[in-house]
Amino acid sequence: MTANEYIKVRFGRHMDQCTNEEIYIGLLEYVKDQAKNKEIAGGKKKLYYISAEFLIGKLLSNNLINLGLYDEVKAELEACGKSLAEIEEIEVEPSLGNGGLGRLAACFLDSIATLGLNGDGVGLAYHMGLFKQVFKDNLQTEEPNPWMNDHSWMTPTERTYRVDFGGFNVTSRMYDIDVTGYDSVTTKLHLFDVDTVDESIITDGINFDKSEFAKNLTLFLYPDDSDDNGRLLRVYQQYFMVSNAAQLILDEAVEKGSNLHDLADYAVIQINDTHPSMVIPELIRLLQIRGLTMDEAIDVVSKCCAYTNHTILAEALEKWPIHFMMKAVPQLMPIIRELHNRIHIKYNNPEVDIIKDGLVHMAHMDIHYGISINGVAALHTEILKDTELNAFYKLYPEKFNNKTNGITFRRWLLYSNPELSKLIEELIGPGFKKDATELKKLEQYMNDDAVVQRFLDVKNTRKTVLKNYLAKTQGINIDDNSVYDIQIKRLHEYKRQQMNALYVINKYFEIKEGKKPARPITVIFGAKAAPAYVIAKDIIHLILCLSEIIDNDPEVSPYLKVVMVENYNVTLAEKLIPACDIHEQISLASKEASGTSNMKFMLNGAVAIGTMDGANVEMHEFVGDDNIFIFGEDSDTVIKRYADASYVSRDYYEKDANLKKCVDFIVSDKLMEVGKKENLERLYNELLNKDWFMTFPDFKDYCETKEKAYKAYENRTEWGRKMIKNIANAGFFSSDRTIEQYNKDIWKL
Repeated sequence: MTANEYIKVRFGRHMDQCTNEEIYIGLLEYVKDQAKNKEIAGGKKKLYYISAEFLIGKLLSNNLINLGLYDEVKAELEACGKSLAEIEEIEVEPSLGNGGLGRLAACFLDSIATLGLNGDGVGLAYHMGLFKQVFKDNLQTEEPNPWMNDHSWMTPTERTYRVDFGGFNVTSRMYDIDVTGYDSVTTKLHLFDVDTVDESIITDGINFDKSEFAKNLTLFLYPDDSDDNGRLLRVYQQYFMVSNAAQLILDEAVEKGSNLHDLADYAVIQINDTHPSMVIPELIRLLQIRGLTMDEAIDVVSKCCAYTNHTILAEALEKWPIHFMMKAVPQLMPIIRELHNRIHIKYNNPEVDIIKDGLVHMAHMDIHYGISINGVAALHTEILKDTELNAFYKLYPEKFNNKTNGITFRRWLLYSNPELSKLIEELIGPGFKKDATELKKLEQYMNDDAVVQRFLDVKNTRKTVLKNYLAKTQGINIDDNSVYDIQIKRLHEYKRQQMNALYVINKYFEIKEGKKPARPITVIFGAKAAPAYVIAKDIIHLILCLSEIIDNDPEVSPYLKVVMVENYNVTLAEKLIPACDIHEQISLASKEASGTSNMKFMLNGAVAIGTMDGANVEMHEFVGDDNIFIFGEDSDTVIKRYADASYVSRDYYEKDANLKKCVDFIVSDKLMEVGKKENLERLYNELLNKDWFMTFPDFKDYCETKEKAYKAYENRTEWGRKMIKNIANAGFFSSDRTIEQYNKDIWKL
């Protein structure tokens, strides 16, 4: 049955007589039906990928592509005078994630299904997501971001579980979202919710009574944890997620014939960052209820669980106070104490204890009682082994392994950039859609000037698409003949959006002094700052103030524009990434675990300015010195600086007159006219007296490297060759490759 026939049955009339809303509803149901026909029969052993975030983006076109229906449905719509792009506008983006962690989890689910592996995702159905970002008076404000409606990809199931907390219990319900593999099977993302959630408790902005746990369990992703109730709520949320997951895992294993002693033959659990760590003691508790001894339960669970570390930032490795745990999940504490005591007696090393200073160290529990610990880029994994987790590496060298992250290139190429995808297919055939390493064949065209020009033409098309989209959706006007220099990622000091902003100030001064760039520059930011992260919000304030000043300066505005897109999400990324000329991967060396936006940009023919950090290191190896712009101090230098506490930001400020001038501009009269004194002074003082992520030592090199990149951009044919080199070498960074490695080394499905 075609989509048109399906819609006629559903609404009693053909597409051309239906509204766009009716067509969307019909296509959603049609896709669900088609996906159901490809549901995996399953094998004995199953993967459960547990994650606090799944940033899945809009699903209609992605599912149509994976099911092989996209061209057919698009043609059917066009024959009726309808546009698939307009139909897509009706779809609301699921608000189930924040940044790279959640987008990675979504890519992994796509690849698990594409490779035909027996594996599902498990998470929570957040009603309001993280938050909707709204700019007012050059400041970030937060509003609820509701996305659930009557016509959703999320389907209720009959599966419910009782989850007990200290003093009360709730009954959950499992909802499923189909995960379609490319020309393959359909798996599931299981999301748990609770009927007692009450959206009416939200007052102004995203504030709500954080002590009403039964009413707010799945209200928001990452609720503000700047007070005890917020931190306690995170514990409740995490336990709700893993208790449901653990009950599901045991039930499905028993349904397939497990006696639970052999659970590792039926289930493998990937703990994505530390948020799902309580699945370990919860499984041990439930196995004891089902008849296993403590020794047996610990042995069984230790063979099932694997942990992915996504950070070397100590504050991101969760440590929960015992009194929080006793209040929220008192039933787990005897088990956690037992797990701790066994390690304490065995190793007599406080550095590897699970309980220290009244805190339960989640990552430590994962490492001791799991089969695997992996980092997500070669450099990241080595830093974990050599420094951050060295004490554990000495105990369990065989458990440590690297799994460099990847992206689902079908979404970030076939869907996001159809013009580029069509050109590639014309040149090398369709095989790259299944095997991304086939992109390497593009290198044979690097010296064919006519082909190079076609790549440049595609880029120009996508730049115009972005220009029109921003004008229509955000009222932002940009020049598509300018160079698009884009930094999109979570707003965090270690990602160093503040250094990019200082460069903008530097360029502003140069233009005022008569030094005009060869081509106009458009610097685009996209980022949300956590509501309680005041310095991150101050950086957003600085960027928005700079945008206003530059727009209103007739001397500067023809040559420089600064844009911060509002409410950055997957939908915006799908427009920004194909249009990008130069992408910013400028985190402080040793601090970015991987980065995955770098891979999406690379795939779409953008060229990086980057530090030797995260996956940039591997990208550099693939494309060579001439096709990436590397700057900054290396990770060894940075790690040593932290170790000997030798960095003094003010020393750099005093010695570099240009840096001083740029930093001082933050608190200048010019900025104070459009900005808030409190925010600007706080950011200024943070940089001048702390600069924890070492912006100042890299600033001069960064500015010089940017100028080299802009100069190189003016040789259009040579730049086109750089684009092709990047696209041709992006194949390694496919999440299909990453998932194959997880399966071969860890899951063994």
